[in-house]
Amino acid sequence: MARERGESVQAARVVLSEIHDRRRLPGVAGAAGNPVGEHLAVAYDLVVGSSLIVRPARVQDVRQVARVHVRCWQETYRGLMPDAVLDDPDFPAARERMWTDVLTSGRYRQNRVAVAERDDELVGIAMSGPPEDATAAWMRQLYVLYVYAADHGTGAGRALLEAVIDSAEAAALWVADPNPRAQAFYRKHGFAADGTARFGDGVREIRMVRGVQPGGTGRSHRL
Repeated sequence: MARERGESVQAARVVLSEIHDRRRLPGVAGAAGNPVGEHLAVAYDLVVGSSLIVRPARVQDVRQVARVHVRCWQETYRGLMPDAVLDDPDFPAARERMWTDVLTSGRYRQNRVAVAERDDELVGIAMSGPPEDATAAWMRQLYVLYVYAADHGTGAGRALLEAVIDSAEAAALWVADPNPRAQAFYRKHGFAADGTARFGDGVREIRMVRGVQPGGTGRSHRL
């Protein structure tokens, strides 16, 4: 997650695209009833700086999305998780299978998936979806938000977050603890720890929520 400098977002504009004219095309996150298209249709593609854009993910992005996912895990969790997990040679292929499923399966039709792209190369990814627990006090859960360390502070993290979670939606997420930079980023964007902690993949996590009263229920797992 990138620590954001608000002034780094240079411009936001509505652009014509297969998403913004509300067409539901195969291969685009938003097909099969996935509401990401409608969400971004009433929002925008963010132009961050002179070359970085945030847009909906497409099936054609799978290999690059998996690459970003693996590298960001290595950057984020090195020292918190075993090297054998982070450097597993099968890790990239496993993530490619995961993202292919996410972007093609009807099981994820309510998820929103966005990517940050510069010069045709992805530098960040994000995904939200309904909470896993139907009794949760929030409408939306952030499951993935990763940006390359080299792109921290560029506005990519903020733009990705806004692309997959509407500011009016009550939302929750899990974040590694300790991870002061990521936690500060989420606090800046209205999230607060609700006092709930868990361990996943050997890493302690705390839950942060926005727009809900502390003490709601819910569960998650790291993606």
